[in-house]
Amino acid sequence: MTTHGCRFRPLALVALLAAAAPAAEPSFERDVAPFLRAYCAGCHAGADAEGGLSVETFAALRAGGSAGDPLGPGDAAASLLLSRLAAVGDDHMPPTGQPQPSAAEIELLRAWIAAGAPPPAVDRPILAALAVPRLPPARGSLPVTALALAADGAVAVARDRQVEILRDGGATLPLADPPGRVTALHFSADGRRVLVAGGIAGLTGSAQLRDATSGAVVATFGPHRDILHDAELSPDGALVATAGYDRSVKLWRAADGALVRSIDVHDGPVFDLAWHPSGKVLASASADETVKLWRVADGVRLDTLSQPQAEVFAVAFSPDGRHVAAAGRDRRIHVWEVATLDAPGLNPPRVSRYAHESAIVSLALSADGTRLATGAEDGTARLWSFPAVDLVAPFVPRADAATAIAPRADGTFLAGTADGIVAALVAAPGEAVAAALPAAAAIAVGAPADPAAVAEIEPNDTPAAAPAVPAAVVVSGVIGAPGDVDLVRFPATAGQELLLETKAARSKSPLDSRIEVLHATGPRAGQPVERVVLRATRDSWFTFRGKDSSQSDDFRLHNWAEMELDELLYSGGEVVKLWLYPRGPDSGFKVYPGSGKRQTLFDTTAVTHALGEPAWIVEALPAGSRPPANGLPVFRLGYDNDDAANRRLGTDSQLLF
Repeated sequence: MTTHGCRFRPLALVALLAAAAPAAEPSFERDVAPFLRAYCAGCHAGADAEGGLSVETFAALRAGGSAGDPLGPGDAAASLLLSRLAAVGDDHMPPTGQPQPSAAEIELLRAWIAAGAPPPAVDRPILAALAVPRLPPARGSLPVTALALAADGAVAVARDRQVEILRDGGATLPLADPPGRVTALHFSADGRRVLVAGGIAGLTGSAQLRDATSGAVVATFGPHRDILHDAELSPDGALVATAGYDRSVKLWRAADGALVRSIDVHDGPVFDLAWHPSGKVLASASADETVKLWRVADGVRLDTLSQPQAEVFAVAFSPDGRHVAAAGRDRRIHVWEVATLDAPGLNPPRVSRYAHESAIVSLALSADGTRLATGAEDGTARLWSFPAVDLVAPFVPRADAATAIAPRADGTFLAGTADGIVAALVAAPGEAVAAALPAAAAIAVGAPADPAAVAEIEPNDTPAAAPAVPAAVVVSGVIGAPGDVDLVRFPATAGQELLLETKAARSKSPLDSRIEVLHATGPRAGQPVERVVLRATRDSWFTFRGKDSSQSDDFRLHNWAEMELDELLYSGGEVVKLWLYPRGPDSGFKVYPGSGKRQTLFDTTAVTHALGEPAWIVEALPAGSRPPANGLPVFRLGYDNDDAANRRLGTDSQLLF
């Protein structure tokens, strides 16, 4: 008998045994939560989860949505979740164009469901962890993300996750472990505590009330479902209001951090909050293009201020509580009168002024409420009167945007910038801001002399060839062919008012005349003499039908609610004045004189306007003014007239020089 032996190879046996061993059961924490976070949470999380299905927690996933439990534990073939992953067309999830799971990932999910979908040991939100790459620290100074001044002169500065309190004498107190990236800082009225708000974008947000001397955390307020953009102490220090990217405004007890109320009706992130000095009302500024006013006692909305035309980044009440100001991406400063603190009602808009050529990112009122400082994305910062919002002075430009502005007790302002600088805002030297157009100067003149009568002498169609005539004169001439012009040269005294007019139509001539005053000598010889500078403060357009050159009523204009009576409207070279508000949804402004043919200002000529033609509310500045840019046009009008502004001379021309 032959005996056969066999020799086992140990490595092969180990491999065989390993292959035969059962694989570890899929777990919710290790395998399913990352799957849901990567492919499902984008649509099925938060207050507006699609189909009512939220995957944020295991309990929420099992609760299901409008179609019931999506899992079918123990029966993978009946799982709605797996069937949607395998479906084609509109039923397929994730939607076409979104990242898709691999076959191996789906098989892990299938195995977990077939095993009965075992729950996690601790049911934590799957969005409570954020995996981000570790990046090297940025070079140079980090941007200033928040700034606050205390009553005793202390300054709190945040640069991303770094927060410190600076005091006179150079003492510095770092605040360790802030709540993520810090977006807002505010001292209590006595300066003993500082409120720090922030978070991690897309993950969580909270605020901390900290001792301003030791840095110790006194109370914590949160969490929110996303990063906070602001947290504010009430005037009496009893409440803390918080708001951020999750669109929720929350009120907390400052003493212990207990939640008092949550207000969740904004349609976009909330970027800023402001308390009324009385503590009765809270204002919230949002990406939904509104400022909302809330009654603090019960969370009732008192008013929605909807005049802004883009995201609103900053809001503040005046110290006397009579006005609320806001600004944002529409580049305007908006001011409303506060008319009600106790019951819902209208708070009328008072000012809407274009202020910068880019989005306004910061706004602050002086302690006495007479000055307003603003900073924009383009690095410009400006000082305004309040509540009139007339430009006082531009500040010296910084290298980057003033991301945070805080008022000082002496009426000046401190700013933190995107390039990490903290410095006082200083008015730009030599930057005179043009005032409103002054009244005409009265000068002493003798009795007008009888006008001389002269006849034109050709050629006289260039400034150099224009004959000299006295100021009181009647010139007889003939326009002999298309393009012919007649020029005369006359003396004038500064401040003297002269009337220039033609008498053609009234003499039965077919001529439709035009008068223009030009420089007679110097480098601008032959160029128009500037009469007025019109700075646009609001843009608009005609929203219903065009206008012929005579109509004085039914001027329907976009954004008319921000316009005031007696404001000037410019369009197509014509300037008119608003006389009467629209009196219902099917009416528009009347312009002066309110009936009959409309009258123009600055001897501009009434023209026809088309539906949709641009128009602007403008303010008149003296000739030669160089107003700072605000993102809207500046119109420079010369002494020029086609038809008399009072419309009484037919096609004859008339202007005051």
